[in-house]
Amino acid sequence: MQNQPFIHEPWYLLTVALGAVLALLFLIVRVRLHAFIALSLVSLVTALVAGISVTEVVPTLMSSFGGTLASVALLVGLGAMIGKLLEVSGGAQVLADNLVNRFGQDKASLALGIASLCFGFPIFFDAGLIVMMPIIFSVAHRFNGSVLTYALPAAGAFAVMHAFVPPHPGPVAAAEFLGADISLLLLIGLVIAAPTWYLGAYIFGQYAGKRFDIPLHSLFSQNGSQAEGDKPSNLPSFSSVMLILLLPVFLIFMDTGLNTLIAANVIQGDSGLVHTLRLLGKTPVALLITLLVTITIFSRRFGMSKMEQWCGDSLAPICAVILVTGAGGMFGGVLRASGIGDALAGLLADTGMPIIVAGFIISASLRVAQGSATVALTTTAALLTPMVAMNTGLSAVDLCCLVIAIAGGATVLSHFNDSGFWLVSRLLNMDEKTTLKTWTVMETLLGSLAFIFALCISLIF
Repeated sequence: MQNQPFIHEPWYLLTVALGAVLALLFLIVRVRLHAFIALSLVSLVTALVAGISVTEVVPTLMSSFGGTLASVALLVGLGAMIGKLLEVSGGAQVLADNLVNRFGQDKASLALGIASLCFGFPIFFDAGLIVMMPIIFSVAHRFNGSVLTYALPAAGAFAVMHAFVPPHPGPVAAAEFLGADISLLLLIGLVIAAPTWYLGAYIFGQYAGKRFDIPLHSLFSQNGSQAEGDKPSNLPSFSSVMLILLLPVFLIFMDTGLNTLIAANVIQGDSGLVHTLRLLGKTPVALLITLLVTITIFSRRFGMSKMEQWCGDSLAPICAVILVTGAGGMFGGVLRASGIGDALAGLLADTGMPIIVAGFIISASLRVAQGSATVALTTTAALLTPMVAMNTGLSAVDLCCLVIAIAGGATVLSHFNDSGFWLVSRLLNMDEKTTLKTWTVMETLLGSLAFIFALCISLIF
């Protein structure tokens, strides 16, 4: 099959990608085949049909699966342990009560979203969402409403900060490719992120919460296990809970912040101290340190045997989350290895459209075709670099708006080939059809709104 001349034609590769997505929809939604099985099967068939060498099929599947697990398993495992300890100790209840008392029931989801915007400034999307999950579920449990009312504003907050605002690696990398000023990008990114989140995540979250009644995930709904923690006198202090939540934010900021300073040539990146501080800020290390601090705080009241039991209890429910997320990454990896993204980029690169529009469309197309937002963003930025170099009329604001437009395209239409789709689906205990109607729609709103705002700013300034 791989020796056929048409195998590398763009039309053929794009047809394969479309057929693979439709096959997944049929197997998961109509046949009701488990997502892990369907993703594994379709990944294997897609690799063969797309022309990947028979000897390279299994290595491609394994490397893509393993690469996703390497980035997800540690985060989900450590985050689940932190979340479990916050839940059973009553820490999540303390923060949820504090938010509700300060903002009221009607504004609880708004408060969670604003808190997530603040936490999301330095912390990555997946790590931030996992750490905030026990708080989100505690608020949802207290009001007995759909978890989407509270989860989508928080998830959307982490998504917009991760996609549009330095010091996150995506916008920083695109800024380096295109020569955009990091400081100005930070300002414009914040200006665009705030209304984008409010319209695309908060408002949509209120609508989705009324339309879809999603129950609490079993990982966070076993409130009967915290008999001691239910006693008001035995609840942890608010300051202890805030320390646990802010510690990973501070540590991760050391990595992302220092990386931004290095990219801006403010500091040298070859210092031993800088390397050490950045190591402490790597997300798995930061969450491990936070977990150890959490155990130290709560073991004084509950004992180490309880800590061990609760940490063990937290791991069983997340097995499906990790495996399905890994399989989603495997599917996306197969699409990337087949050359589908490169074929699509080649078709769209010379379209004659305004550069900011071309950036959004190319990035969105790459996102849909191969799943990875990072790959879509960096590939598009690299493709447009020669066009930017030839177009001397672009101002500093135009360059920053171009970065946001590309990031917006890389955000839209998260679906089966995106490991983030499966992470959100399993953490929120949603089936695939509901995830498409909620998470995918929200991501598309966020990306499209960011592009519209960036286009308007570019035209005005």
